Amino acid sequence: MNNTFINRDLEHEILRLTEHFPVIVLSGPRQSGKTTLCKNLFKTYYRVDLDDANVIMNIQSSPKDFLMQHTDGLIIDEAQRFPELFSCIKVVVDEKPEARYILTGSSNFLLMKSVTESLAGRVALLTLLPLSLKELNRGSDFKTDDLLFNGGFPAVWGKNIPSIDVVKNYYNTYVERDIRQIINIKDINKFQIFIRLCAGRTGTEFNASNLSNEVGISLVTIQEWLSILEASYVLFRLQPFYQNIGKRLIKTSKIYFYDTAMVCFLLGIENCKQLKTHPQYGQIFENFVVLEFLKNRIHAGKSNNLFFYRDKSQHEIDIIQEFGYKYRAYEIKSATAFHSDFTKNLDYLRKLLGDCLLSTKVIFDGDIELDSTENGIINFRSIKNETGL
Repeated sequence: MNNTFINRDLEHEILRLTEHFPVIVLSGPRQSGKTTLCKNLFKTYYRVDLDDANVIMNIQSSPKDFLMQHTDGLIIDEAQRFPELFSCIKVVVDEKPEARYILTGSSNFLLMKSVTESLAGRVALLTLLPLSLKELNRGSDFKTDDLLFNGGFPAVWGKNIPSIDVVKNYYNTYVERDIRQIINIKDINKFQIFIRLCAGRTGTEFNASNLSNEVGISLVTIQEWLSILEASYVLFRLQPFYQNIGKRLIKTSKIYFYDTAMVCFLLGIENCKQLKTHPQYGQIFENFVVLEFLKNRIHAGKSNNLFFYRDKSQHEIDIIQEFGYKYRAYEIKSATAFHSDFTKNLDYLRKLLGDCLLSTKVIFDGDIELDSTENGIINFRSIKNETGL
C-alpha cells in the first residue's frame, strides 16, 4: 500500500448515527485515522484543527458565530483543546437541529468531560482504534511477526512509513505534550520508566504496589498515571470475570496496549528477528489477539464485552466474551502446533458454566482449524469470522 485510503468498519455506524444526532464525537488514539476517515466520509464539511493555537484564537472572539457559519457541516479536530466551544455547540444545535458537527479527540478524559457537561442527549459517541486485520483485508498475506511488530497505525500500512518511526513520533509527542497538558509530571524520567514497565507487563495482572516500589513513586501516583494512559488510548485494562460461581476469583485487571508496535518500541525491540526470540513474544501475541476482539466490537459501535478468568487455583482463560447470560471462551497460544493440553482450562470452565457457555475455542498461529462449539481450533486471522463479535 502507498498513500492508500483504507476503508474502516466504523464508517457504517458513523453515517447511521449522523442521521439521528447533530453531533458525533469520534475519539481514539492519535494517528488512528480519525481525521482521514472524517474527511473521506464528509467531503463537503469545513474542517478546523484545534491543535493550531492560531485557529483557537480566531474562533475565541465569537465561537457561536463561527459555528453558525458552518451548520451544514463542520469537522473539529482535537476538540478537547477548546472546551468552551462545547456549550456554544449546544446552543447552536438547539436552535438549529439540522446542524451537523463532527468532533474528534485523542484525550478521552478531557473530551468526555466537556461532552457530559454540555452535550448530553445531543451527541453520539464512537471510538476509532488502529487498523484491525479485517480492515487490512490482507492479513493472511503477512507473516505473524510482521503483523505484531508493525501494529495497526494507518500510516504504516497506507503510507509505507516504518512502524518504528511512526511509534517513536507518537511516543515523543504524547510524552512531551499531551501528558503534560493533563497532569503536572515533575520527573519525566520516572514516567518513562513507568510506561516501559507497563509494556513489560502486557497480558499480566496489574500490580500497582509492585510498580510503585520499582519506579519509586506513590501508589496514588501509579494509579493516576495508569488512568491517564487509559484516557489517552495508550493502554486498556481487561477486567476479570466476576460471575458468582462459588470460586475464589482473581479481582485484579490485566493490562494491554492499543497497539503492539508500541509495546515493541517500549521493550526496545527494533526488528522482527528480535521480536521472534524475545521472551515476551507470547504476551505480545496475546495482546494482539485480545486487541483484535476489542477492535471488532468497538468498530461495530458496540461496547467492550471481554473479560478474563483466573481463580486462586491458577486456572486461567484468556478471553471470556459475554452475551447477556451466555458466554464464549477463548484460550490464546502463540504456538504454531496444536497440543491437547491447550484445552484443559477450557474443559474446566465448561464444567463450571455448563449450558451458559456457548462455545470454547483455542486461538493459535497454526494452520489447523476445527469448527466446533466444544474446543474448536482457529488461526488468529480468523477472529473476524467469529459470530457475535
